[in-house]
Amino acid sequence: MRLDLKGKRALVCGASQGIGWAAAKELAELGAQCTLMARNAERLEQAIQRLPGTGHSIAVADFTQPDAVSEAAMKAAEQGAFDILINNTGGPPGGPAHAADTSAYLAAFTQHLLCNQRLVQAVLPGMRASGGGRIVNVISTSVKQPLDGLGVSNTVRGAVANWAKTLANELGPDGITVNNVLPGATRTARLDQIAEAKASKTGQAPAEVLHAMAQAVPLRRLGEAEEIGSAIAFLCSPAAAYISGVNLPVDGGRTRSL
Repeated sequence: MRLDLKGKRALVCGASQGIGWAAAKELAELGAQCTLMARNAERLEQAIQRLPGTGHSIAVADFTQPDAVSEAAMKAAEQGAFDILINNTGGPPGGPAHAADTSAYLAAFTQHLLCNQRLVQAVLPGMRASGGGRIVNVISTSVKQPLDGLGVSNTVRGAVANWAKTLANELGPDGITVNNVLPGATRTARLDQIAEAKASKTGQAPAEVLHAMAQAVPLRRLGEAEEIGSAIAFLCSPAAAYISGVNLPVDGGRTRSL
């Protein structure tokens, strides 16, 4: 199986921690040079020191500001074309859809879909010039089965998934694949926040909430960020050259739909 990514450059978003960091680590282990993008420069500097390999770099940008994301991505692309783009950023706050203010929808749409669009536009010329590329969007299993209490997230994630499928159709002739990875309940800071919020409402301990989440998974455990990172890295490899336009759940079987 061809998994070698030597000579490839990857722009990995949300890469100072969690799934973004795990994806960057897996890509680096396959030989890719990674540019880590997130808003916290100090965390990025710490993260890059832990990456295997050499030639890595950072790009600082706040995903609430699409113009800043564009500027950082285009500046990074001046150092060499990117072959791989991993779109990944933190999810919107929880709560029911009907109670959310319209500003919450606008903020989530900006942070996720609009920033993803800006990033694609920044890397696309280089991918086209080199004859191909990989775009992987980290979304959520809510694309297939909406999750209770995450109304804004469910809505915006669905928009991103359909945007990505459209891109897969449009960019296929350029040799660029576009795929979505849908993490299930994965041990990250985001999941801990969700568990703490639910615990405060139910009177449970956060550990009890996490245990209940694990029991809802057929494998009876939560996922690890490294397991999501491995799926992302595979989709970026030569072995996945004929996979495009798919939503890949990495959730231990929790999603009930096909």
